[in-house]
Amino acid sequence: MKLFFLLVALTHLFITDPTLPVGKITTPLGEIWISLDDRTPNHKQSFIQLAESGYWDSLSFNRVIPNFVAQGGCPDTPEGFNDPDYLLKPEFHPELTHVYGAVGAGRDDNPDKLSARCQFYIVQNRDGLHRLDGNYTVFGKVLKGMEIIDRIVQVERNQLDEPLSPISLQIEIVYLSSSEYTHLLNSPTQ
Repeated sequence: MKLFFLLVALTHLFITDPTLPVGKITTPLGEIWISLDDRTPNHKQSFIQLAESGYWDSLSFNRVIPNFVAQGGCPDTPEGFNDPDYLLKPEFHPELTHVYGAVGAGRDDNPDKLSARCQFYIVQNRDGLHRLDGNYTVFGKVLKGMEIIDRIVQVERNQLDEPLSPISLQIEIVYLSSSEYTHLLNSPTQ
């Protein structure tokens, strides 16, 4: 009888379709879906925690620059990011680079290259921004919705690259099975 239950438990483990956490960013211009990379576990977990707590839901894409990035979350401040609860050690990985659609963690000019976990950016330059590699942690990639990012960086903005009309964020984590993940990748864009 114990063997039967063991076999049932093992079968359940191998048949159960694991779920993948995917970031869904809803803006007035459309949705952006992002993968979160397992090779940056602290940044991934931080993004999930902040999204599930609704941290970004009152914030916006606060800095948008064509051929550079769309940046969201907490704004840049003259004093930088000083709250240790909102700083993460860098998690650089040679295969995670600043390609078109890469999602990275913002930071100020601190010498330890600590990430501001409340701020993220999406690379909009089609050639990538490889001068940032090894200086800013890339922790994800846009799966779907780069056409939305391309539109976001083209909005009217002031001299500080802030959109004149705020582009609000609502960020949630959606847990997808591998088949749902594949369907998302293969479904037509908006």
